[in-house]
Amino acid sequence: MSTETSVGIPGQAGPAESAQQSSLSVAAARNLASTSKSAPQMQEISSRWLLKMLPWVEVAGGTYRVNRRLSYAVGRGRVSFVQTGSEVRVVPPSLREVPLLRGFADDALLEELAGRFRQREVVPGEVIVEEGGAIDEVFLIAHGRVDKIGTGRYGDTAVLGVFADGDHIGDEALTEADGRWPYSVRAATAGTVMVLRWPDFQELADRSEELRDQILAFIADARQPQNRKGEAEIGMSAGHHGEYELPGAFVDYELRPREYELSVAQTVLRVHTRVADLYNQPMNQTEHQLRLTIEALRERQEYELINNREFGLLENAEYGQRIQTHSGPPTPDDMDELLCRRRGTKFYLAHPKAIAAFQRECNSRGLYPEAVEIQGKRVPSWRGVPVLTCNKIPITRENTTSILAMRIGEDNQGVVGLHQTGIPDEVEPGLNVRFMGIDEKAIISYLVSAYYSAAILVPDAIGVLENVDIAAPRG
Repeated sequence: MSTETSVGIPGQAGPAESAQQSSLSVAAARNLASTSKSAPQMQEISSRWLLKMLPWVEVAGGTYRVNRRLSYAVGRGRVSFVQTGSEVRVVPPSLREVPLLRGFADDALLEELAGRFRQREVVPGEVIVEEGGAIDEVFLIAHGRVDKIGTGRYGDTAVLGVFADGDHIGDEALTEADGRWPYSVRAATAGTVMVLRWPDFQELADRSEELRDQILAFIADARQPQNRKGEAEIGMSAGHHGEYELPGAFVDYELRPREYELSVAQTVLRVHTRVADLYNQPMNQTEHQLRLTIEALRERQEYELINNREFGLLENAEYGQRIQTHSGPPTPDDMDELLCRRRGTKFYLAHPKAIAAFQRECNSRGLYPEAVEIQGKRVPSWRGVPVLTCNKIPITRENTTSILAMRIGEDNQGVVGLHQTGIPDEVEPGLNVRFMGIDEKAIISYLVSAYYSAAILVPDAIGVLENVDIAAPRG
């Protein structure tokens, strides 16, 4: 084997040396060329489907009042718990979320009542109560998921519903000493339930006149004529013949309707005068600063419309309109149940990861829902209802999230967005930019404000599928 070696000779270019440059280099030429630039880009911008789809109602006075028909049915809220190590305790004020105790004022009695709950651990498949048994205990679900099991017409068993963290069952025992369970309750997962025995509650009621009055008032409301939605009944007659005496009727209203005040998201944009004066070609620096600031404000606006405790849709959806997944991931069965609970559902709203989890469930069953066109874009759908993305819906540390379904519009008694247009220095509907002056450091300040809120006109306008497991299965 032979090896050839090249040897450089002075004055001659060898194969390993670069050839002498014979034209202007690219690096030098760029010093004389104009550079093409993009406008400033921003990763935070999302599709913001909620802002696009909500019908916006003009709120001239800054406040929107939702008048409703009088309702006797008291909503069922979620009871809260505190955990210290393995010990779980009921948070006393949260017991007001039990319909019977709604508005009860005696904090000391609530604290004593909370102390009478006893902790019980359950395992998957454990039967907590049997159908037909006496209702002599109240159960609060501190952690885990339990199934409500009923008997069908032909003796078959079926899952009628799912209870999860914060739900309460058996509070019928608080007003009916000899009530019977109309269904069975079985643990679907391992969990913790808090149990209150009927005699423990009765002993407190015997001691407290205020609690007895609360019970009597609750029973009186429950016995008022009402429709299946809990609204005061409107007397009427149908199918009669001859000179039948017709019932008198009127529609009663809530005496204290809810009012929504416009909320605000604001920031102060600062631009140095030197930048604004000297560096505005070919792009106006102030305009692009404002453009990106407004985009960020709109993102925050959508976040607040979902998560704000005062008016956010996820926080203010009625607990009676919240359902649990049957097995964890969002299945077609879960989406159907969410859909059937309201008329005229306009769209689903879900985190992109929740949509991916739903698509996986569809794929595993050989289902391939068609896409639909919304505002010129193709989006996934279920039963013809668009499934729109919203990355503002939170994901918990347990990798669970929620899916919303809603009806929209004032005419449909749905969900509406609230804003006021025509405000001073308005640049977009409900958003203005106001000059605040130049300070001693030659910095220009602009106040950028967005005013908005949202209202749920009737409880069934929005529903929530909770505890949606979005973790991808292994393998």
